Amino acid sequence: MTLALLRETHPHERRVALAPAHLAALTRLGLTLRVQSGAGVGAGFPDSAYAEAGADVVGSAQEAVEGARVVLRIRPPRVTGPDEEVSWLPDGVALVTHLSPGHEPGLEEALWNRNVLPLALERVPRTTRAQRMDVLSSQATVSGYAAVLRSATLLPRLFPMLTTAAGTLPPAKVLVLGAGVAGLQAIASARRLGAAVAGYDIREAAREQIRSLGAQALEESVQAESEGGYARSLSSDEKDRQLAFLASHVKDMDVVITTAQIPGRPAPILITQEMVESMRPGSVIMDLAAETGGNCAVSQPGETVFHHAVHVDAPLGLPSAQAEHASLMFGRNIVALLEHMFQGTEGGVPRLDLDDEILGAMAVTRPATTTDVAQAEGGSHG
Repeated sequence: MTLALLRETHPHERRVALAPAHLAALTRLGLTLRVQSGAGVGAGFPDSAYAEAGADVVGSAQEAVEGARVVLRIRPPRVTGPDEEVSWLPDGVALVTHLSPGHEPGLEEALWNRNVLPLALERVPRTTRAQRMDVLSSQATVSGYAAVLRSATLLPRLFPMLTTAAGTLPPAKVLVLGAGVAGLQAIASARRLGAAVAGYDIREAAREQIRSLGAQALEESVQAESEGGYARSLSSDEKDRQLAFLASHVKDMDVVITTAQIPGRPAPILITQEMVESMRPGSVIMDLAAETGGNCAVSQPGETVFHHAVHVDAPLGLPSAQAEHASLMFGRNIVALLEHMFQGTEGGVPRLDLDDEILGAMAVTRPATTTDVAQAEGGSHG
């Protein structure tokens, strides 16, 4: 059975959903891979590397998807404009990608009309069984690391304490807001660079993780953990107390890295304009929630602004900065998912049982009442 690996068309996206190193695992599953030319170039994987690993490299996306049962990519296909991509997806195909349902108007309807089964990677459940398939966690690891490097580059001061003949330099003070995967990686990376690091999270379990990395855990009375380990939305009174608490700490920091997001909702504002203006000149705010609006009131997603002598950086697609390792990690997640879909099947046909706890959670729409891709071809909507 054939899988199609497509070149990303999103601006500045350099990652690829599978690397040549992953083809051996596909072969063990009885799968073949057809790769659109140039798909891996941005991550450092030339077409020749895919061909040597056994993939069939073709010129266009349309050639790649012809006859494929599963299409793999990182970003969702475009719905409108001259680069519209949904219309040439094969009828009945399973599309495995980071869909961000609802973020692009008309995407779900367009996939439904094409009888495509969209499996959204961001909806992989947070369970032990699905941990190896969790692209959010693997890519957040890269984001947390890259955020610290970007912050260190923007900051006009050094991170570590240095004692030299020219005098002693104190360590930079770094505050990380949100102790999920990205936040914890940022804390660990900032400490490796020698900064004095503090972390903040409204979940008590996350505070323990902050301390386990040797950082100071800022504590206040607001605690809000929801099912699945995410933070819940706060009440108006809780938000006011939280902002007042953060304002008392942000003003003393050299770098503030924000990572707080709530699934399916805009990112909460944790840094107000007044907080930005309270920081000393040259300080840095690194807003990793820019994809969902940002945690800082003055952030401009995709841009670095200089507000009141403070750098406010709100990067988009940050894992692409380390595209090679980000792609290798992403690909391992994909291989784990494919193993779940294909192991124990006959003839390389995936069993797409949407009652399965993992696949059912990933399915954004259910275009056909079927248990596998082969039967889904030409099936009716259900």
